[in-house]
Amino acid sequence: MADGAASRFRTVCVFCGSSAGRRRVFGDAALDLGHELVRRGVDLVYGGGSIGLMGLIARTVLDGGRRVVGVIPRALMPVEILGESVGEVKVVSDMHERKAEMARQSEAFIALPGGYGTMEELLEMITWSQLGIHNKPVGLLNVDGYYDTLLALFDKGAREGFINPDCMHILVSAPTAAELLTKMEQYTRSHQEVAPSTSWEVSELGYTRSPPADG
Repeated sequence: MADGAASRFRTVCVFCGSSAGRRRVFGDAALDLGHELVRRGVDLVYGGGSIGLMGLIARTVLDGGRRVVGVIPRALMPVEILGESVGEVKVVSDMHERKAEMARQSEAFIALPGGYGTMEELLEMITWSQLGIHNKPVGLLNVDGYYDTLLALFDKGAREGFINPDCMHILVSAPTAAELLTKMEQYTRSHQEVAPSTSWEVSELGYTRSPPADG
């Protein structure tokens, strides 16, 4: 992609930790991803926190002039928002509504390093793609090999017959933001969905396949 060229994505959802991790490389990766989204003219949807990697990427994208929408359950506001919030904040009732709203607002998903919550969000978006609920690209920013063991587990799942080989192509992985976004730009679904999207009662998830016209 040429410098400054527009992305195919208007909005990308980023899952990441409310911690910054113990090494500077993780914070640097969040900043790099934020700058890359700005360079490509992409808005950010994220978990709404002002701390850890969440705060770093949100402030970077907002400072770059792009729209930032944080989605956070009311119970986590005093835990994950310290000082002023970053960008627009949408308060929801629980974690299920949070994920559904983040998915509704976004055209692609990226996971930075994080803990249980980040991994759970990533896995749910992979699962929704496998099931046919959405066909949006799902990316993993594998900073300094952070997710190597998770990727190895997926490989083992395929070898042992628990993950269909064609579904191994759902997740796009790369070590740098620029490489990852370029690969996601080129992504097309190649796996056979479990059920056609028309058969899912998507409204029951609080999720629609496309973001609203103004979002």
